[in-house]
Amino acid sequence: MHPASPPPDRSGLDALLRNRPFLALWTGQLLAQVADKIFYVLLIILLKTGDYLPWPVSWQHSGNSMLSAVMIAYTVPAIVFGSAAGIVVDRFSKKQMLIACNVIRAGLIVALPFLPKAFVVLLTMTFLISTVTQFFAPAEAAAVPLVVGREGLMSANALFASSTMGGIIIGMTIGEPLFSWVKHSFGSASQEFLLGALYLISAGLIYAMQIKEGHVGSSGKNVHPWQDLKEGLRYLKHNHLVSNAMVQLTILYSVFAALQVLAIALSGKIGLKETQFGFLLAAAGVGMVFGAGFLGHWGSRFHHKPLPLIGFLMMGFVLAMFAFTRQLWVGFGLSALFGFGASLINGPMQALIQEKTPESMRGKVFGLENNAINIALSVPLAITGPLTDAVSKAVRSDDLGLRIVLLSLGFLVSVMGMVAWRHTRKVLQDVL
Repeated sequence: MHPASPPPDRSGLDALLRNRPFLALWTGQLLAQVADKIFYVLLIILLKTGDYLPWPVSWQHSGNSMLSAVMIAYTVPAIVFGSAAGIVVDRFSKKQMLIACNVIRAGLIVALPFLPKAFVVLLTMTFLISTVTQFFAPAEAAAVPLVVGREGLMSANALFASSTMGGIIIGMTIGEPLFSWVKHSFGSASQEFLLGALYLISAGLIYAMQIKEGHVGSSGKNVHPWQDLKEGLRYLKHNHLVSNAMVQLTILYSVFAALQVLAIALSGKIGLKETQFGFLLAAAGVGMVFGAGFLGHWGSRFHHKPLPLIGFLMMGFVLAMFAFTRQLWVGFGLSALFGFGASLINGPMQALIQEKTPESMRGKVFGLENNAINIALSVPLAITGPLTDAVSKAVRSDDLGLRIVLLSLGFLVSVMGMVAWRHTRKVLQDVL
């Protein structure tokens, strides 16, 4: 799919793994991803232990309400500040921005044990930490083209996508047992110190990254956020290739969000406990790793093929097959195939955006992309569960209701993928 034709001797995972600046950025962001998910686990632990006094007082026995409030404080900055973060990123060094985000998050988390044990304090700190996190994502995406050449973008983005999924799986898996061990061995405050140390190590790895940044906007003069935002939107309006690629990424993350909800009920159908749905998502992560390897070694040979279309059709097929799957090994295999298909969309489309966007515009564009993806993640999470319940109630069968939703979603994903590719193909024909 990718319109570029990278020379085979300079692309692939082997070249990336010999690229020290890329390794520093990749390992640094992977550690930060793990820390983000461990922080999510820490929030739940802090609420469940009851150390934080409820506010308002009427929430004395409303643990679920407190948890929902914290989750809102954690997710709202992604929607509110996503675009603004991209504007700021364009005005500063990407490397300095990444380091600053990690150091600030480490400082805020380490400060938690020394602050009053009031729920409003935890709420405020969660909001601040999540806000700082919004600046990390566009800075990271804008830094990738600076550490790899045009020919390595597809491989690099496929690897980043698989490591992002890996970070989610690792963080969610080791968070609780790691905190339990640390708290038992070194005391309660050690949980926050451990998490802060992870962010600082990530900052150190990125500090070791040697990159040459061309354009860095003025950080103090002629700052016009609204004008910058309109400039980014204007760029997307006129650059149909980039905007269509962003649409396909938004669809991809919407489908992933829906799968996260459906995986809970689906796990119970294939022989797992519903609480073990993470294993099904982990299989998708394994598929993304294989997809990264495929794009890394052979992506340059298939740059002229409609890889995103194949990816969408593959994901639609898997969702439809999930409706009839009752064997554990088949479920894992389908989930891995789903992740492989997702990598065929994410790698080429993210590489296309990075290649076609000028360095001076990358922060704005990736800020808008981050904003769109966060909204795309929120909507399916909010409607997929109630929709499945409503369909199950209408047909008076949980199993049949889940099957109908999976088949419908599989068909919808295939259609959306074909429509999105059709528009992108037309733009490519005009460009090429």
